[in-house]
Amino acid sequence: MMSRKVFFVVSILVIFVLALSACAPQSSVAPTEVVEEAPAAQNGGGNGDGSGSGSGNGSGDGAAADAAAEEPAAEETVVEEAAEADAGAPAEEAPALKITGMVENEMNWSEDEVKAMDTLDVESTNSKGETSSYTGVLLSDLIQAAAPTADAATVVFVADDGYTAEAGLADVMGCADCILSFRSKGGFSSVLPAFDKSLQVKGVIEIQVK
Repeated sequence: MMSRKVFFVVSILVIFVLALSACAPQSSVAPTEVVEEAPAAQNGGGNGDGSGSGSGNGSGDGAAADAAAEEPAAEETVVEEAAEADAGAPAEEAPALKITGMVENEMNWSEDEVKAMDTLDVESTNSKGETSSYTGVLLSDLIQAAAPTADAATVVFVADDGYTAEAGLADVMGCADCILSFRSKGGFSSVLPAFDKSLQVKGVIEIQVK
């Protein structure tokens, strides 16, 4: 009888313990998260976003060096092109006739410009007694174009070989048949029929007013 009571009490306790353990809240342990560290930025990109010191100074200095290296080459090209342009440009043609000295406007003409002026045909006899016909421009027209000053008194004809001959300015300006004739081989000659034969100058390139 006693053993039955003990068994009964033990059974009640076991049931009670089981009931308590079933009602007790179960604690859940959260799994430990493993946080992976991001790899450290390499030093190659420098500070900031990686394009700072690395690409900045690297490519920047490189580009500046390339630009500096190219500048002398560009300057040399410009100089060479300018030299080629100068070499290819036609040389300035020297005037065929000049009037200089005591004038308001010194004149320079090409041979074609002189030939385009009004012309006159005259006859003149040389030192051998031979008379020839000449075509040219009145000396008075040429000299007047330069506007001699009021105190000018003399005209000097200068030849391409250095020879010179002198005449009075008033005499030449008043001469109706004194011309600068056109030579067959180019150039000019002074033809003053009524003047001294020394004034028949071949190859006149300049008329000086003094």
